[in-house]
Amino acid sequence: MAARTGAQTVAIEDELRARIIADPAIVLEDRDLMRALVGASEAQMGRNIVDLRGLAMERLEARLDRLEETHRAVIAAAYDNLSGTNQIHRAILRMLDPEQFEGFLQTLGNDVAEILRVDAIKLVLESTEGGGDASLERIGAVLRVVEPGFIATYMQQGRGSQRPVLLRQNIPATDALYGPASVDMRSEALMKLDLGRGRMAGMLAMGSEDPHLFKPGQGTDLLAFFAGIFERSMRRWLS
Repeated sequence: MAARTGAQTVAIEDELRARIIADPAIVLEDRDLMRALVGASEAQMGRNIVDLRGLAMERLEARLDRLEETHRAVIAAAYDNLSGTNQIHRAILRMLDPEQFEGFLQTLGNDVAEILRVDAIKLVLESTEGGGDASLERIGAVLRVVEPGFIATYMQQGRGSQRPVLLRQNIPATDALYGPASVDMRSEALMKLDLGRGRMAGMLAMGSEDPHLFKPGQGTDLLAFFAGIFERSMRRWLS
């Protein structure tokens, strides 16, 4: 068998010819080979002839590329969601281990922060005594005691609305939460806590040096779930 290209005739080996005839799918499934065949067909028909089959194939290929890209994006999103869920579950289980409040806070700032891959976790509690309560200083660096109204002001940042879970990259220029490490923080997650009737406001803050770890537009369901478990744990410690 021979294939004509311009003025030359190139012979196809009998073995290759027999293989193609026996299994033509190997040609049909090879996108580059099919594109070359269609191009050769169009060249033979001339420039003034519109090859509708070629146009249809190009459109189908473009559609297939879009479908494959969407498929990959869906799989990646599902994997990220599963990975995030596993992280939150591991963090919650570790957080429930300690039997003393001081150990609870230490676990929060060390093991839980490591599991969640954040650089700092702070528990912020409002008190009429502000940060002057010496009895709380011994508990550790995780706890921050602030004056009433601080949490709402810190979360709102001039905005009227206040969501229970807030992700942002524009961290306020203050060391009230992260101390000297504030200059390195590039994104944070803030979770408002309901610690029960008669108790002042609370907040859980997670800071990261990665500017893309927490940013507006990301889902907050897992963090809301974590905050709900944390609230219940705190009520138990405060009761």
